[in-house]
Amino acid sequence: MSITAETAKQHANDPAVLCCRAEEGTVLEPANFEDPAIFPDLIDSGLLNVDGALKLGQVLNGSKLTKTVDSLTPITADIVDKYDADEVAEEEDPVAEAEEAPAAVAAPVAPVAAAAGTIKLHIGEGKNIDIELPAGLGGGVVAPAQAVATATPAVAAAPVEEHTETVLREMTRKHYKINKVVLGDETKIEGDTLYVRKSAATEGAEAQKLVQSLELSLITPDNYHVYTETVMDIQPIATKADSDMGLGEGVTQVLDGVVMVVTGVTEEGVQVGEFGSSEGYIDENMMWGRPGAVDKGEIMIVAHAVIDNLKNMERPGPIAVHTAVDHVVSEIREAMRRDLKDVTPSEEQTLKQTRHPGKKKVVIVKEIMGQGAMHDNFLFPNDPVGVLGAKPNVDLGNVPVMANPLEVLDGCIHALTCIGPASKEMSRHYWREPLVVEAVHDEDIDVVGVIFVGSPQANSDKFYVSRRLGQMVESMGVDGAFVTTEGFGNNHVDFTSHIEQIGKRGIPVVGFSFCAVQGALVTGNKYCDAMIDNNKSMSGIENEVLACNTLCTEDAIRGLAMLKAKMAGEEIKAPERAYNVNVKNNNVELIEKATGNKIDLVENEQSLPISEKRKEKYD
Repeated sequence: MSITAETAKQHANDPAVLCCRAEEGTVLEPANFEDPAIFPDLIDSGLLNVDGALKLGQVLNGSKLTKTVDSLTPITADIVDKYDADEVAEEEDPVAEAEEAPAAVAAPVAPVAAAAGTIKLHIGEGKNIDIELPAGLGGGVVAPAQAVATATPAVAAAPVEEHTETVLREMTRKHYKINKVVLGDETKIEGDTLYVRKSAATEGAEAQKLVQSLELSLITPDNYHVYTETVMDIQPIATKADSDMGLGEGVTQVLDGVVMVVTGVTEEGVQVGEFGSSEGYIDENMMWGRPGAVDKGEIMIVAHAVIDNLKNMERPGPIAVHTAVDHVVSEIREAMRRDLKDVTPSEEQTLKQTRHPGKKKVVIVKEIMGQGAMHDNFLFPNDPVGVLGAKPNVDLGNVPVMANPLEVLDGCIHALTCIGPASKEMSRHYWREPLVVEAVHDEDIDVVGVIFVGSPQANSDKFYVSRRLGQMVESMGVDGAFVTTEGFGNNHVDFTSHIEQIGKRGIPVVGFSFCAVQGALVTGNKYCDAMIDNNKSMSGIENEVLACNTLCTEDAIRGLAMLKAKMAGEEIKAPERAYNVNVKNNNVELIEKATGNKIDLVENEQSLPISEKRKEKYD
């Protein structure tokens, strides 16, 4: 495929190889050349040998062929009338290496110190031009602005401007520790004991035509080696203390030490899951402590649903299960508002959305599943991770919807998605979303909000939604953006389109996705040059271990460092062609060295007892 003049300029130092047959006397232009991005595969397959080839930059200055040659012929000195021996750009050493090779996926560079104002240059001669350049571009790399400043005589940095933090909104979380759960005849809270009425599950199932049964059971810390069917969702148990208050404001009551775990199968025993499932002994099939998973020491209330045959792959099936389970949780919420009214919480938190005027404005874009079938999410329920009052993003057309960070951390997403377990972001993941938490606490940037955008099924819908997202981000006037996604495959089409729609508007963007070996991007574009690979699996695959490959704090830290560097104009080294975990580790070391802060890395699946399923997979 021929390249454009822009692509030729970007690849001036790459070998010049003809894309098509060219006749003697042809004056070489960009359209005559093959895209260097595909050269590694051609070389590996034996179809191309670039030894002795001239560079593109050397032959795009009026060079003419001295003989007729076929396609995929490297341009050498003996087949052109002239070439520019000096036209080779000097290579610079990038600060970090990309983590993921396919589709030009890149990784974080070393962190950059926040700009502490600007460097102002005043040239008193000529037209009296004033120039403002970013200052404080640390990280051990000389940024363009610094190079200009040091090369200009008698230039001094302007005084550091003070930026006043602005608390835009705040909310309070009141935590109540639960040490015991009893399934009985009444839902109530007495001391540190939660009583749950078992028949509430039966009532929930009876209200949903597609749910044949819903049963409650407990998994306690003294015995986590318990078999469950595939986990559809893990949910915090929380409520608004005042029902008139919306998410992200007022007081939220939270039960600590206990979570709701939703599992499901059809009447025939088919797991309610898509690309793999997590059934088995839960201590072997879930990564403890991930943002969306269970923490060790917590009690699990397992709500197991059986639904009509063939309804596992249609939207109404999973929706019916979640609605039936929410009947049980709603009764617990009522008990919390009633029984905890005058109880002193075990812990109290104040969550704030703080803006940093004058800092780089950044928006977080989270792509959520919206392809129909079991790919669905509920947005903005009345209570944290509830059902009542929520709207399915599929029914909203998957168009981008804006949220503030506190709404996200207050459970504005109820995740119905039943994709591959390892990269699935469950409801609890959004409740503890690491990127939102890290970004809003980073004083070097100004987080304007969080955009949720669905991933439709049809490509035409994907691009429609992406265009709306690009326009929304442009209108915000931000300096940078994050785009995240869960799962892999179909949703990568619109994921990379989101990055393109933002990037082509001149806004630096960093993506987050599980890639590694099995989840490499199915498509890409020139704006997909900076990405965090969420993979934690030792084999780089969808290993069907719940929450193994989801976005964690370590990923958020790398992403923030890399976006700061990208906004500062620093270069990211081209990715390796094959997944190599050492690249990520090297990048972590760069950040630790630059900041002096230790980054704690999460464990992989090898820290778990090996399940029969994984034994078979590895065999």
